[in-house]
Amino acid sequence: MKTVLAHVLRRKRAYDRLPLFDRLRDERLPAQARLAFMPALAFFIMAFADLNRYVLRRVPAADAHQERVNAHTYEDDHHWPWFLEDLEKLGWSRPTTTVDAMRLLWSEETHRCRVLMYELCALLSDCNGIERLAVVEAIEETGNVLFGLTARIAGDIEEQAGIELRYMGDFHFALESGHMQNGEHAELARIALSDEERRRCMALADRVFDAFADWTHEAAWFVDRAAEAGVAAAFPRAASAAAPQAAPR
Repeated sequence: MKTVLAHVLRRKRAYDRLPLFDRLRDERLPAQARLAFMPALAFFIMAFADLNRYVLRRVPAADAHQERVNAHTYEDDHHWPWFLEDLEKLGWSRPTTTVDAMRLLWSEETHRCRVLMYELCALLSDCNGIERLAVVEAIEETGNVLFGLTARIAGDIEEQAGIELRYMGDFHFALESGHMQNGEHAELARIALSDEERRRCMALADRVFDAFADWTHEAAWFVDRAAEAGVAAAFPRAASAAAPQAAPR
């Protein structure tokens, strides 16, 4: 598994260089503008609990690898209340109708976050325990990139406005990064794989990173739109952003 983990880290380094994350690092943009994609990620965040409970988890576990996957699912299937809490604190919860809420969640502007979840479910459908471990590791590393940056922004918001964010801030990031600090990677690295198992695990990790990369282009559009809205308030003639295009594969 050591080779698979090294491959995941290579993909993580490339993922970290995508334009969305450059925007999140850009302190010239207002903090809330840099987080403006988060409400549009609601479908994925809320469905992530179901991915853990009903797709990744298998009870009883068929082997020790699936048992390890199951342990992850119990750690990750209950984070969504913190997300809803953060939306409330940031003033991003507004009275609406059930129809309008569903229209937003299933709009074209947010289709990539839905497709991301569908793609994860599809690639996991035929995975065995060791392959699911590879998928979990790839998902964890994408989250490490994202939440490491949102935690910095959340820190700025707390300093400026006294608002403590749990899902987007250090509270959640500490839990996510804690998975990597408890010797877990060392244990995974010692798992022996055949050449075919190694090939399949690396291919699955690639599919995870490709799916998340496609989503980042949609998220970056929301950041740009929020930043331009701030400019438009001072310059009413500023052009509005175009809808996001499907990212090239």
